[in-house]
Amino acid sequence: MRRLGLLAAVLLLGACATPAPSGTPSGTPTPGSPASRFQTTSPLPTNAVPSGSPVALSETRLAAIRASLVARGVDVTQLQVVSAESVTFNDGSLGCPSPGVQYTQAQVNGMRVIVEAAGRTYDYRFGTSDRPHLCQNPSPKSASTTR
Repeated sequence: MRRLGLLAAVLLLGACATPAPSGTPSGTPTPGSPASRFQTTSPLPTNAVPSGSPVALSETRLAAIRASLVARGVDVTQLQVVSAESVTFNDGSLGCPSPGVQYTQAQVNGMRVIVEAAGRTYDYRFGTSDRPHLCQNPSPKSASTTR
C-alpha cells in the first residue's frame, strides 16, 4: 500500500512538470513559466520622461542652468525655456541614474526643466535644492507623479 502511495505521488509530480519545447535550450524559461515573467521580448524604452504639471521657473534656478551651460562652453545668448514642470521622482537619481551610483529610495519632489541653447536641447533636473543636474541618460524607470 505504501508503494502505491509513493508511485501516485511521483506520477502526480511528473505530470505537473512542463517539458521544454523542442529546440529550447536547457535553462531557458518557457512562455508561461514563472521565470518567463522576468524576461522581456523587446528592449525597454530608453527615454522615459516623467510627466508633471507646469510651474514657473525661478530666476535662481534659471541662473543656475545658465551657469551650468556656460561651464560646458555653450553659448547662452539665445537660451529659451521650453518647459518647466513640477515632478515627483521615484528616487534620488531624479530619473537620471549614473551606473554604479546608489541613490536614496524615497520619492523626491523636484522639477524638470527643458531648455534650448545653441541649437541643442538640454534636460535639467532639480531636487529640493537649486543645484541643477543635467540629465543625459533618462531612466526607463523614471516614472513619476504630478504634484
